[in-house]
Amino acid sequence: MQSLNVSNEELSRLGQEALQQALSYWATLEERPSYPATTGEETERLFSRPWSEQGIGRAVFDDFAAIADRGRPSTGRFFGYVVGSGEPVGALGDLLASALNQNTTSWRSAPAAATVEKAVTGWLADAVGCPGFRGSLCGGGSAANLMALAMARESRLPANETGARPGIVYASEEIHMSIPKAIALLGIGRDNLRLIPVDGDHRIRVDALDAAIAADRAAGRAPMAIVASAGTVKIGAVDPLDELADLAEREDLWLHVDGAYGGLAALAAPEKFRGLDRVDSLSLDTHKWLYQPLDCGCVLYRDREVARKTFTHSGDYVRILTDDPVESFAFFEESMELSRRFRGLKLWMSLQYHGRAAFRDAVRRDLEHAQLLAELVTARPELELLAPVSLSAVCFRHRSKDNAALLKRLVARGRVYLSNATIGDQFALRVCFVNHRTTHADVRLIVEEVIAAADELDP
Repeated sequence: MQSLNVSNEELSRLGQEALQQALSYWATLEERPSYPATTGEETERLFSRPWSEQGIGRAVFDDFAAIADRGRPSTGRFFGYVVGSGEPVGALGDLLASALNQNTTSWRSAPAAATVEKAVTGWLADAVGCPGFRGSLCGGGSAANLMALAMARESRLPANETGARPGIVYASEEIHMSIPKAIALLGIGRDNLRLIPVDGDHRIRVDALDAAIAADRAAGRAPMAIVASAGTVKIGAVDPLDELADLAEREDLWLHVDGAYGGLAALAAPEKFRGLDRVDSLSLDTHKWLYQPLDCGCVLYRDREVARKTFTHSGDYVRILTDDPVESFAFFEESMELSRRFRGLKLWMSLQYHGRAAFRDAVRRDLEHAQLLAELVTARPELELLAPVSLSAVCFRHRSKDNAALLKRLVARGRVYLSNATIGDQFALRVCFVNHRTTHADVRLIVEEVIAAADELDP
């Protein structure tokens, strides 16, 4: 019979080979093109293979180079979307977490892992100015926003026993796509999401929000929650959190902040996030602006009892047979997952290895890179800045070229990678800095490459 057991000697050889491949990849990152030159046909041919009846053994490691060559590398010149750079100590923490294979569902199941995760979520809360908030790690901002809105629903219009009732959720027209998804999944219904207009800085208009709440109350509807942005996905706008907290308190509404992109910038620029400590819940993504390997999101909340009311529903098979306040703790009583991997170890290792000051400085450099790029764009008469630079996202265009065609050409050149956005009715070239490897030279290269790509297009 075939066995899944691997000898210690073979494991040692495999481990050394895997580590060497990772080290070689990191060592060659800056030599790699900013985006892989591959096609759907090629990747299907290389990787869409049947599962063989007999194992191929160590030969499977031969695939790594082909996979790496056709993956998006985390170089200092990748500026697309909001994707962090994959800090290597965190990656080693992920390897060790997989080796330990802990189910971080409760203290009883994984004493050290559960304690580590509680510690790092506390660190994150402190880092963004929300000491005393509790929370848990999750896959990303979408899961965190879903859990937060579930808590909002259960605190204002309880649905766990009798089903969801219509309740109104308010957010700006710049809100992330995960919010309407969460509202649909929770049975609230996307028709009950009010998208409020924004001001010239792309922040939610509090006067328009106030009027919308009054109109819904006058019509007999039930306002339930406000979702604010601490860094909109397109340009990084931060909603006026203090004013929103005043309004939420006056109207008795749950205030959630989607900080998946920008919230962790509070570590370096707390003045941009005044009022964050007054919210009911907050989502963060450490795989964005703490540069951790995917995936590692976080939901933080002020009131533990609301989380327990929302998520507690346990079978006898997970009943905990102790009243000790530490040993009786269970994440499954405060979040939507039962099986949970040990995401906290990479944070525990990476954040302690480098220290808080190093991460603060890295975030500050990203903010400086965005301001530098804005200055470089403004200095070129053929380029136009399309939105204010609030955090680390910069949207601009070439005044006389087809910017969609320009972006395709730019990516094909392989030196920098940008994404796109629509600002008003304008197609924008979008740059986002959440990368600890980026240098000032990389920032200057963006403008050089945009001009070079434009010159290669037909007039």
